[in-house]
Amino acid sequence: MTDKRQILIDTALQLFYQNGVNSVGINEILNASGIAKKTLYRHFSGKNALILAVLEQRHRVFTQWLAGVLQGAPSDSEVVERLFNGLSAWFEGRVSALGNYRGCFFINTCAELGDTDSEISQFCQYHKRQVRQLIGESLGGKNNETLLDAICLLKEGAISAAYVAQDKWAPDACIRILRAL
Repeated sequence: MTDKRQILIDTALQLFYQNGVNSVGINEILNASGIAKKTLYRHFSGKNALILAVLEQRHRVFTQWLAGVLQGAPSDSEVVERLFNGLSAWFEGRVSALGNYRGCFFINTCAELGDTDSEISQFCQYHKRQVRQLIGESLGGKNNETLLDAICLLKEGAISAAYVAQDKWAPDACIRILRAL
């Protein structure tokens, strides 16, 4: 990957995550990155291709972070503790790899675009499936779909509540709920 391509992706991620994919135009990305339009189009066929590259990078960073958070959890209860404490750290801005918390980039992007059949929305769905799979594998490979469903739905709820309602305590509530189950 060329440095200029990476600069475009990094700049676009920052702007898209801060302001939304629909409100950020190519010219704003070019101005912020200092990269020429011709160079952008040498690397990306258009804005959607850039959005996909940004989503792919965010997916890699997020899943690497999550894998590290969950790695070696000796029990299901420890998976729950690590997951939701990790989310809490993200919400509070203590996860430098994920940056300042602005909700889930995948939820935000999918909701903004609205077309659930688009390649971008399909990638957002892929990300959610991969995160679910990662959590499921951390549960020791047990075939407990009900527990996995509960964890994943509560995770999504905590992510939304932390951003929309500014409820930074949502992860703690999720841990309590899952302990009760």
